Amino acid sequence: MKILITTDTYYPMINGVVVSINNLYMELKQRGHDVRILTLSSKGKGYIEGDVYYLSSYNIHVYPEAKIIKPSKIKILKDIIEWAPDIIHSQSEFSILIATRYLKKKLVIPHIHTYHTLYEDYLHYFIGGQHFKRIALTRLSNLLLSHFNLIIAPSQKTKKVLLNYDLSTPIEIVPTGIDLAKFRLKLSEDEKHSLKSKFGLSLNDPVLIYIGRIAQEKNIEEILNFFKNMLTTINNAQLLIVGAGPHLNQLKRIVTNYGIDSNVKFTGMVDVNQVKQYYQLGDVFVTASTSETQGLTYIEALASGLPILCREDASIEDLIINGKNGYTYSNEIEFIESLKMILSDKNIKPNQDDIEDLYSLKTFGDKLYSIYSQFVKTS
Repeated sequence: MKILITTDTYYPMINGVVVSINNLYMELKQRGHDVRILTLSSKGKGYIEGDVYYLSSYNIHVYPEAKIIKPSKIKILKDIIEWAPDIIHSQSEFSILIATRYLKKKLVIPHIHTYHTLYEDYLHYFIGGQHFKRIALTRLSNLLLSHFNLIIAPSQKTKKVLLNYDLSTPIEIVPTGIDLAKFRLKLSEDEKHSLKSKFGLSLNDPVLIYIGRIAQEKNIEEILNFFKNMLTTINNAQLLIVGAGPHLNQLKRIVTNYGIDSNVKFTGMVDVNQVKQYYQLGDVFVTASTSETQGLTYIEALASGLPILCREDASIEDLIINGKNGYTYSNEIEFIESLKMILSDKNIKPNQDDIEDLYSLKTFGDKLYSIYSQFVKTS
């Protein structure tokens, strides 16, 4: 089957959407399908590199690293039409959708779409978030999402949001799969010692770890506030914040103002191929985000053997089971008490089989190929 994936964001940008798209691409290629990706160029100019078609684009200052397609007659689109994909699977609702709909019209093929982002949680990027009403967002989403053959939601939380848009388009839940095996590889004690020493982490003290984009919607300030207060009872705890993003300098200023520089360490940007190593430095994965549609880092942490302490949110219903593989919290007292229980009870840890059944690349690929086959007649 020939499958075209379209997206506004792809490498070298790194985020959960990019990881999801790349996992899908690799899994489908491994199964013998002809898969290509249409995205926006980070260099401005259009070009083709392997299976990836990069369209010319401009930078726009709406969201960090956001781009918009350059309006022009684009040869790259003609190349895709000549290739003649059987189905389009789009992953973004912004300017790449213009090119995607053009291709669908020219090729007369099915078009399914994965809805990755809950934009209600990102309104602070749009006109300061002050004048962009949520009702307007609902109407816009309804307009954008009403022309697909099928919409894929990565979680029940996302599906509920989409149903509030009063869409007539069918919606199916398919959780994003990840390469679980690579997160199960263990560092040697020497390797762990070397990496911890690089960031001034003690070898024996408990380490809380956050891995992900450093952005306002991730609510990392809450973790810092609770962590500061927790140090009065667990004064040897350490917090490692792994990643980069537009809110990084703000977090560093907060840490300095709190006077907890010796307990909080920042790694900055980490090579995507090395992220798996950093999970092994922690004793518990912490996050206060409520903006996730699924939470890939939660699954990566569980695959790495880490219990999770996270804010209650519909995106992780049935994923985090209190007292089994971690805890959810709704306030500071619950955060601190749950952390104490995780650190004192070594039986609170993930069941690898549960994760495999739901979030493996095989499961992901099986579900999506089944969906594609509903719309594409194969000989």
